[in-house]
Amino acid sequence: MEKVGFHYWLDSDHYSEKDLNLWLPRLKSLGASWVVLPAPTCRAIPEHFITTLKREKITPVLHFQLNSEKLPAVEEMMLLFETYQKWGVKYTILFDRPNMQENWGSESWAQSDLTERFLDGFLPLAEAAVMVGLVPVFPPLEPGGDYWDTIFLRGSLDGIKRRASAPLLERLILSAYAPLNENPLSWGGGGPESWPEAQPYSTPESSEDQRGFRIAEWYLILSEAILEKKLPLLLLGVSGPAAEGQDLNQLLLDGAKLISRQEVEGLDPLPEQVIGGAFLVLAAEESCCAGKHSWYQEDGTPKPIVNHFLNAEAKTVEKSPEEFRFSHYLLLPTFEWGIADWHLNVTRGFIKRHQPTIGFSLNEAVQADQVTVLGGEEHFSEDDLSLLRNQGCMVRRIDGDGTKIASLLAAI
Repeated sequence: MEKVGFHYWLDSDHYSEKDLNLWLPRLKSLGASWVVLPAPTCRAIPEHFITTLKREKITPVLHFQLNSEKLPAVEEMMLLFETYQKWGVKYTILFDRPNMQENWGSESWAQSDLTERFLDGFLPLAEAAVMVGLVPVFPPLEPGGDYWDTIFLRGSLDGIKRRASAPLLERLILSAYAPLNENPLSWGGGGPESWPEAQPYSTPESSEDQRGFRIAEWYLILSEAILEKKLPLLLLGVSGPAAEGQDLNQLLLDGAKLISRQEVEGLDPLPEQVIGGAFLVLAAEESCCAGKHSWYQEDGTPKPIVNHFLNAEAKTVEKSPEEFRFSHYLLLPTFEWGIADWHLNVTRGFIKRHQPTIGFSLNEAVQADQVTVLGGEEHFSEDDLSLLRNQGCMVRRIDGDGTKIASLLAAI
């Protein structure tokens, strides 16, 4: 789905060629538009990892989870920023949950003007990022948090308005963690104007607050009040748990639809300033706190949410059953000299698993519910794929050499 992304592993230990070969096909099968990558300050993520994501039209978002007490030198970060910008990176998130005491020493936390002292570290790095052509992202705050997030954001935006350069004010975007917290997707809709009784550190039982999927509406109202414009915003950490009696898989699916600007019955659309949303998390060790939220097991085995997501995606544009002649069509390219045997060989396992109708005709493929297209634009143009989608087909393009095609097909 458009605008939908994922947090990659939450550590920085999964950037090898082997990791890329395992997880790239899964990101592509989910239709990921972007992926949040934990970025260390002591070294760069391998160039091949970044450039491959870019080539596959998956936008990498680098998250530097800096500690306010142990900041790297601006000159060192500038070198990293310049390197990443040359590789095609655009977005960089600086810091993580600075409204939590654990990100500060006990002595620093107890001092006054916390937001101003946070900006002492954030602004020089954000200015450096802008200087080399990156887009700095204001860090996600813990919803609620030790220092109430909306108060922290208000103080930070006020300081940014006073202290930031014009280029930084022009390029800055916001981010926000949006876990469900056992609340429905409608929780907090309308922001503080709809829930005036909600106060920092105190939400009456009859009220709702920012701690849920609609957190963007609260942050954007603050942005407009202080900076006189609603900044673009990235939703992060979209995850459960669901309230008792609710289907978490369906809630996450509906959340993905809202992020991708699709209609969901009974729910208002997200603000247009929300440019994407990342689900927590693509994969994690089961013993890790994020393991219960992962979409795949450590070895790449999909969890139930993946099949639920893919099956629903295939039915996004519905047709009546009589309109479908085929449930799944494998569209293969032809050449002047005939049909390539290696295309048939590399798809053998896929054909055994899914038993699709196999053919070479675009006119036949438009009669299918799902179409898996084998080959690049030299065989089937984007206009061809648009034709299929306009006819209600769920389309996946598979391209590359034999090894890559086999890997991508194995993830479906």
